[in-house]
Parts: sequence; C-alpha cells; structure tokens
Amino acid sequence: MFFAPFLMLVALVFFGLIALLFALVQIGIIRYAFGALGLPPELAFTALLVSLIGSYINIPVTRIDGGTHHDAEFVDFFGMRYPIPSPSHTSGTIVAINLGGAITPILISLYVLMHQAGAIVPAAIGIAIVATIIHRFARPVRGLGIAIPMFIPPIVAALSAWGLSALFGGTQHIDAIAYVSGTIGTLIGADIVNLSKLEELGAPIASIGGAGTFDGIFLTGIIAVLLA
Repeated sequence: MFFAPFLMLVALVFFGLIALLFALVQIGIIRYAFGALGLPPELAFTALLVSLIGSYINIPVTRIDGGTHHDAEFVDFFGMRYPIPSPSHTSGTIVAINLGGAITPILISLYVLMHQAGAIVPAAIGIAIVATIIHRFARPVRGLGIAIPMFIPPIVAALSAWGLSALFGGTQHIDAIAYVSGTIGTLIGADIVNLSKLEELGAPIASIGGAGTFDGIFLTGIIAVLLA
C-alpha cells in the first residue's frame, strides 16, 4: 500500500533537510555524531533517506471493524495538513505498519544498542519516559488515526537523553539514548498504546509510524544524530 503521509510541500522540506544533512556529512561537521551513534556517516545518511522514502510504504497487518469513514480528503492537526488515503474497501480500518516510520527506526535502534551496550538501560528508561509523555500529547484524529505535534517527540527525547546521560555518569551514549528512546518511545506512546481507539475514528487506514506520527519520529532521528 503506497500513499503519502503528508503533503508534497512537507515532503520537499524533508528532502531539503536530507540534502542539508548530506552536505554536513561530506564536510565532516557531524561525522563525529554519526560515529558516536555507531553508524558510519554514509550508512547513517542512507538510513535517514530510507526512512523518508519508506514513509510512503505501508504494510497491512490486520483489519478491524470501524465506524463510517471520514469523507474529507485532508485532516488538519496542530498546523499540519494530512491527506486521507482512499482504499478500495468501504468499511472497517486497515491497520498497517509504516516502513520508514516504524520498521526502519526499530532496526536502527537495534543496531545502535548492539554496538553501544552501555546505552541499553538508560535507553529503556528513556523509552518509558518518552512513551508516557507522548501518550499525553497524542490525539485521536477522526479520519486519520493517532497524531502528535511534530516537535514534541524530539524535544522530549533530547531532554530525557541529557538527564539520563547525566544520571548514568556521562554523555558518552547521549545520542544513542536520544535516538532509541525518542523513536521507540514515540511509537509506543502515540501508536501502540492507542490501537484500541482506532475503531472510533472512521479512518480507512491507520498506519503505525505513518501519517500523524512519522514527522515526529523523523525529526527525532535527525536531532538525535545532531545532539553530539
């Protein structure tokens, strides 16, 4: 299933950010940050690019009964406009998992923790903190699913990472803590915990890590890389 999680203008902004990151990597400004995260610069750039392109790819997992579909083409939430996909079926909600907003950050998080075992405990605590806070900001949006203000997750992840790194004796793993707790915590707090609310929203497709939460997860990944 292929559909955009945001409007073309927002996509152009994200591609612009990717281009900026690529330029920064090439001149070495954030090369140390990529190395501290455990990914070589080229691999880190590729991961971010795959996250953006993969945001258009949604893998259906299950289908649940739901109310009447919201008949609007777009939904506005916290200054953002999200397009509502139009699947061929006429009732119920398809629950999917987004390649760029869920699968890719999970794989990156596993890679980071495998190479930075010292970050596992603080990252686990960070996931709980971020998930709890993000859950309070997440809002069911009729026709769309679950949405969060896009700048909340990276801010919460950054603050949590600084606090936990200080608590655990240094900033050695701050970027890993920020990335893992920010991305996984957002997925849990915004999407996973709210799956039971999807039946009430009349959304034709609810994508875990997709529209409504992808932008926050993507920004969290970028800011986590830049923290060091």
